[in-house]
Amino acid sequence: MPSASLWRDGRFTRSWAGSAVSQFGDRISELALPLIAAGVLDASADQVAWLTALVWTPNLLALVLGAWVERRPHKRRLLIGTDLVRAGVLLTVPVAHLLDALTLGQLYAVALLTGSASVVAGCAWAPFFALLVPRSAYVEANSKFGAARSASFVAGPALGGGLVQALTAPVAIAADALSFVVSALLLRSVALDESTPATPARGALVRDAREGAAHIVRDPILRASLACATTLNFFTFISGTGLVVLFADRVLALSPAAIGLTMGIGASGSLVGALAAPRLARRIGVGRGIAVGAVLFPAPIALAAAADGPTWARAATLGTAYFLIGLGVMLFDVNLNSLQTAVIPDALRSRVAGAYSTVNYGVRPLGAVVGGVLATTVGLRTTLVVAAVGGTLSLLWLLPSPIPGIRALDDDLPATPAEPPGQAAEFTRSDKGG
Repeated sequence: MPSASLWRDGRFTRSWAGSAVSQFGDRISELALPLIAAGVLDASADQVAWLTALVWTPNLLALVLGAWVERRPHKRRLLIGTDLVRAGVLLTVPVAHLLDALTLGQLYAVALLTGSASVVAGCAWAPFFALLVPRSAYVEANSKFGAARSASFVAGPALGGGLVQALTAPVAIAADALSFVVSALLLRSVALDESTPATPARGALVRDAREGAAHIVRDPILRASLACATTLNFFTFISGTGLVVLFADRVLALSPAAIGLTMGIGASGSLVGALAAPRLARRIGVGRGIAVGAVLFPAPIALAAAADGPTWARAATLGTAYFLIGLGVMLFDVNLNSLQTAVIPDALRSRVAGAYSTVNYGVRPLGAVVGGVLATTVGLRTTLVVAAVGGTLSLLWLLPSPIPGIRALDDDLPATPAEPPGQAAEFTRSDKGG
């Protein structure tokens, strides 16, 4: 079985461990940065929303960055480099705090720089993953990476909340920086055969980038999944983590430790979802698993908005909502990531990843800014309801597409139409990745 062989593969386990460590660090920063802005620097809801927006703004350049990454022959080195860049940038926060020089502008710069490094890492990860894992194990491998991410959502916020309360939020950020250093060291020990030459420079970088975008437009699976994921990202980022933390702090009146513990317990749903995704895919099909996740991911945000009553009830409602959200997002991500890896040609992986991220993640800062405006004008509760309703409508993109009918990755998947005459022959192939 793929699940057994993956754990026996030292390259996979070290890559998985590096990802797991950095994911735990990220959960600390996701809680600490908004709390620094709101608590230490007295930021408004709109300013906290901008902090979230700036993390994702670099994805607007992912179309070109993906083409640039495609030309680089060693994707592992890029992953290591981006880990070290993020570690160095994050360390400036506790240093500035100790020097009493921390400003909101610096937090914005940290968000922008770490976001930029993450975009490059995301474009490099797609071809790295395809080399690391055989096609038959895509769902199992994504399930394991998803489980690590989910476990970080379970324990990370509780750990982060405790560190923030004990050491202050700026000092807690140092833990995330250390996690990236550990990830870089683990990746350094992963030996992959990257002897296949990178895509040669064939003219303007923008032209290469455009080919990645054109492939998405032609492929019915990628086109529908991008529309669905983009809708989900826009509306769920209206209620992004920063505003949820602000809602829990100012409306529900929960302490930092209580917020972290509640979100951590609730996030166990993502661990359940990551572990259950392969079994669900075998039972109802990969495509239907994606559809179920597309609804279950955003809908419970409305439950969080309804939290009221005594402290235990408010915390329990928020935790239940986060459990269901985590369950949905993992069912969606594990199945969709596996399907995308199966349908994208090897020669286009980084470029398609870049083009996909430009739209899918590029819409996140827009959603975060809209969320800040809504929170300021109509209140946090109403903003959460808008996010839940709008996100659920993402299902409408999937229904007329081939996706709901796809049961397994070894099925005959719909072929991508050939490129118009005149395009380079190496980019007209319709074979799927793996």
